[in-house]
Amino acid sequence: MNIGQAANHSGLSAKMIRYYESIGLIAPASRSGSGYRHYNARDLERLSFIKRSRDMGFSLEEVGKLLALWQDRDRASADVKALALQHIHALDVKISELRSLRKSLHSLVDCCNGDDRPECAILSHLTDPSTPDQGIERPGRRVD
Repeated sequence: MNIGQAANHSGLSAKMIRYYESIGLIAPASRSGSGYRHYNARDLERLSFIKRSRDMGFSLEEVGKLLALWQDRDRASADVKALALQHIHALDVKISELRSLRKSLHSLVDCCNGDDRPECAILSHLTDPSTPDQGIERPGRRVD
């Protein structure tokens, strides 16, 4: 199977497949006599595994660890679970940060008149964040 077919089968783009190969996430594909990459069933399984892992939000580093665990038939499932739990914690932190950013942006939007005048609380805050923020919450800072 060539790279285009492998891309269609795995859901990855050909560019991503080449990138994963360049960073060592996948082994270099075998080449045909004319130099085209060739992928076998095992390669496709690995590419699909990477795609599903990335869809779950795992970083490339985490995907590499998952691939190593997947290939290690002597591994403990506890190792996989620990990695997944770490990822859940990172997602929880990110969700909290995003909620804080959303709240801050809502506060700025509420402070903006949104009329024909040029004054805008959003742009003022982005220009000079030290201006009074009227309770605007920033990541890492809680407003009670």
